Amino acid sequence: MFFDRPDSGELAVLVHLDLSRSDDSDDPREFEELVLSAGGDPVAFLTGQRQSPTSNFFIGSGKLDELKQLVQLHGAQLVIFNHVLSPSQERNLEKELECRVLDRTGLILDIFAQRARTHEGKLQVELAQLRHMSTRLIRGWTHLERQKGGIGLRGPGETQLETDRRLLRGRISAIEKRLEKVRKQRDQGRRSRQRADLPTLSLVGYTNAGKSTLFNIITEAGVYAKDQLFATLDPTMRRVELDGVGAAVLADTVGFISHLPHKLVEAFRATLEEAANADLLLHVIDAAAEERDRNIEAVSEVLDEIGAGEIPSLKIMNKIDLMGLPARIDRDDTGQPVAVWLSAQSGEGVDLLLQAIAERVGRDMIHQTYSMAGIDVAASGRLRSRFYANNAVLAEGYNDEGVMQLELRMPRSDFRRILAAENIKEADVEIAASATG
Repeated sequence: MFFDRPDSGELAVLVHLDLSRSDDSDDPREFEELVLSAGGDPVAFLTGQRQSPTSNFFIGSGKLDELKQLVQLHGAQLVIFNHVLSPSQERNLEKELECRVLDRTGLILDIFAQRARTHEGKLQVELAQLRHMSTRLIRGWTHLERQKGGIGLRGPGETQLETDRRLLRGRISAIEKRLEKVRKQRDQGRRSRQRADLPTLSLVGYTNAGKSTLFNIITEAGVYAKDQLFATLDPTMRRVELDGVGAAVLADTVGFISHLPHKLVEAFRATLEEAANADLLLHVIDAAAEERDRNIEAVSEVLDEIGAGEIPSLKIMNKIDLMGLPARIDRDDTGQPVAVWLSAQSGEGVDLLLQAIAERVGRDMIHQTYSMAGIDVAASGRLRSRFYANNAVLAEGYNDEGVMQLELRMPRSDFRRILAAENIKEADVEIAASATG
């Protein structure tokens, strides 16, 4: 495939500058983890400080000479910058260093290309890569920028560069059309869940916070989970049962990262819409991470960008096993759960999480004993079967007149839906004298 990378690690020199004009520079340690996740083999790390990047090489002339020496000393095949480079900066650096140069966006795109498993995920990655490459085409075709002259080569053709740009535009358009079909399919699925009144929960969080490990514990889905950045790329959805609430849909989404390339946010819009349309966001946080607050802010920025900033959320403070803390639920002044402290690795506190989720999505619950006195025998039998199918029956009995009574606990929306399926109004169902709630 056009974008495949070799399986073996590539010797890489890493470059990170602290820019005084930047209030939010990326973490050098995270940068090194990204390179390792991509299969790179860091052999040197060049750091420095500047007021602002230079227009031609991003780094100054002194650092450029130092970088040349490191490349030659280690025989590096790749130089990776922890910054976003312009196409001209990449081109100038490659010419000077005589090796491939990659910026932060290209590095993350490469990791995404390795992690994508589903057809949709691969399409999304390819779209982001093509958009990124469209601004850098000239780098590979400088020798073909002009038409060649001579016998048999003159005429109204187009340059190789123009041909490639035209092919790229065609491929981008084709992928966008296929992804639009995916979005429509997702919309249909979402509408079906809304008609069934199924609450949708979406796991979001910084990459490597433990979302997939937690997802596997809750759903027993067997989703790929590993201690590396962007271990999960493709969205996975599973049905889960919550005590006192019933069925809900849980979605595992791609991990976020600080300064997530805008090209990726755009390309993964179909996937990220699962978060944007959720009833409750489960924000998984690596509570043991030194940069915890910065990671929380990075996730908030991406959620705002995809239109999910106002959706109710429940914070999940993960990895308490590394901190020696007990599992607990934090509540606000009204008693509503706002955070759960747990360990997805050991499973400690997961029961508290399920309890907190049930409280958040099941606020409008009914807990009553209902009498079937005003309903004919056939309809009451069908209602009984539907309530049992929804795991809503806590107890069943008969009064002195032999009329069936059911003690129910379930979301009011599900109760109304079942009654509507039998053309029965809520007011027609009598609350028994021995009501329990």
